[in-house]
Amino acid sequence: MSAVPTEVDPAPAPVRTGAVVPVLASAGITVALMQTLVIPLVPELPRLLHASAAGTAWAITATLLAAAVATPIMGRLGDMYGKRRMLLISVAMLVTGSVVAALSSSLTPMIVGRALQGLASGVIPLGISIMRDELPSEKLGTATAQMSASLGVGGALGLPAAALLAENTNWHNLFWVSAGLGLVVFGLVLRFVPESSVRSGGRFDVLGGVGLSAGLISLLLAISQGAGWGWTSGRTLGLFAFAVVVLLVWGWWERRTTEPLVDLRTTARPQVLLTNLASMVFGFAMFAMSLVLPQLLQMPKATGFGLGQSMLASGLVMGPSGLVMLLTAPLSARISKTRGPKVTLMLGAVVVAAGYGFGSVLMGSVWELVLVSLLIGAGIGLAYGAMPALIMAAVPVSETAAANSFNTLMRSIGTSVSSAVAGVILAQLTINLGGYTLPSQTGFRVVLIIGAGAALSALAIASFIPARGVSGSVRGR
Repeated sequence: MSAVPTEVDPAPAPVRTGAVVPVLASAGITVALMQTLVIPLVPELPRLLHASAAGTAWAITATLLAAAVATPIMGRLGDMYGKRRMLLISVAMLVTGSVVAALSSSLTPMIVGRALQGLASGVIPLGISIMRDELPSEKLGTATAQMSASLGVGGALGLPAAALLAENTNWHNLFWVSAGLGLVVFGLVLRFVPESSVRSGGRFDVLGGVGLSAGLISLLLAISQGAGWGWTSGRTLGLFAFAVVVLLVWGWWERRTTEPLVDLRTTARPQVLLTNLASMVFGFAMFAMSLVLPQLLQMPKATGFGLGQSMLASGLVMGPSGLVMLLTAPLSARISKTRGPKVTLMLGAVVVAAGYGFGSVLMGSVWELVLVSLLIGAGIGLAYGAMPALIMAAVPVSETAAANSFNTLMRSIGTSVSSAVAGVILAQLTINLGGYTLPSQTGFRVVLIIGAGAALSALAIASFIPARGVSGSVRGR
């Protein structure tokens, strides 16, 4: 049973609601930038941190695990104690983590800093929830579409920006820039974003938080490290088994406690359940582009299919897809308003599938990969804009942040599985060049075809979402 929403007095200081959307979207883009910040450094981290390649891989894994834990918990805390408050705490953790990483010269502080950065991942669902509380109905669709798309926008724009800094300045500056952006966002949120008067109150489900965290960490750790440990090793299988048991027990507890971390009765509603499933599969599809296209661009020309581009050049090829996602967000909202977000989600899945289909045959030149990335980016912008509208149309206002956070978590799980699956395929389908083992063109093509299949699977799942007019229902009940 969900707690009854309670009203609290709004902040006495006047706020400019017209600035809410750009400020929150900027916060989302900043957090997404953080996730791609370290990618240009990955090959150099063992030398920079005086550690093994296996050890430095934790600079990415720590962020993934921290984000999985923080996203649902910060969403629930936002519903209970104030979404703006939790948003500010999240941005503060981003700044703190960036400073720790900037000051690091060894592995342990780098991992701590990256984990703190990962704890900021609740910013996007919190921002969407603030928009639901503060914006009029006619502006809400476009605003939430832009906020949802900011995850992809920041990721696409972050790669060329990080590559440019990494190639031309000291690597510590990547994290100092991240800290500076975080401070700017913190100040903008303080100045322009109001605290919502909609709160659920109640007590935080500590056991639910611990159980979900333990289950997710075990699951994502097995997925992210399984290739290195061996998929049939005792450690990998043990973590998978532990995750299944813990999540089953967690589900049993959530159904029986009066104030759950995640209201599974609401989550089981067809519109919410199917949207979350489609989001997870779509997250799988989305990440295939980020894994394949940069590698194709940077592969040596001697392979016969590589394009021999630098990290910066490959980032510039991927960057326009982020702008397309942002530009597509208003179109996503317009289609959702006239035809319903279900149609928008399905259209986005079709566009992404088409992009991967073209990509499986168009990989011989830079302009072809630019075209493929733009097409996939447009599909992601359409679909990501529809997901929060579908979720918010089916949940009470008092559960908005928790429900959006859970949806974001589903996308993240999808991208984690995508990374693992693609890694296995590219490790199996290889060529030998000058004594080095490299992924083959067939391997890349298989991953792209699987990405297309995942997008079509998301289309099939979305087709079963109950058709409802939601253009005016996303405000709540």
